[in-house]
Amino acid sequence: MMDQKFRERGSPMKKACWIIAALLVIAGFNSCAVIGRSKDFRPFEESALKNVTPGKTTAHEVTELFGAPSQVVKLSNGNAYVYSRSLSKATGLWLVILTFANFDIQHDRIVFFINGDDVVTHYGSSFKAETASYEMPL
Repeated sequence: MMDQKFRERGSPMKKACWIIAALLVIAGFNSCAVIGRSKDFRPFEESALKNVTPGKTTAHEVTELFGAPSQVVKLSNGNAYVYSRSLSKATGLWLVILTFANFDIQHDRIVFFINGDDVVTHYGSSFKAETASYEMPL
């Protein structure tokens, strides 16, 4: 008689398995995945650097080629015109209790050093924005 009641109700292990399965299903419905992208974009072309000749190109010509700089830094012997832009990409996976995220930001930057006579003395550049990537956050 006792065995029959026990079989009708089901074993405690079977109930625990059903509860765990139900919790996993609920957790699956409460999860979220995200992919994002952001640009701090100031248009300038890498190919326009061919038109800049240190010792000859003026600050006015630089602004005609590249537009207004992102930043102007005052130096003791002139100025530095900084042009920058960035590209960031992010991925995320949110589960009920656990979160995984990945964020990648890369920059393009050109810096022109301009002397007191408003002539470019030299410049430096780095173009990495397009290498920003989406990756799984695990």
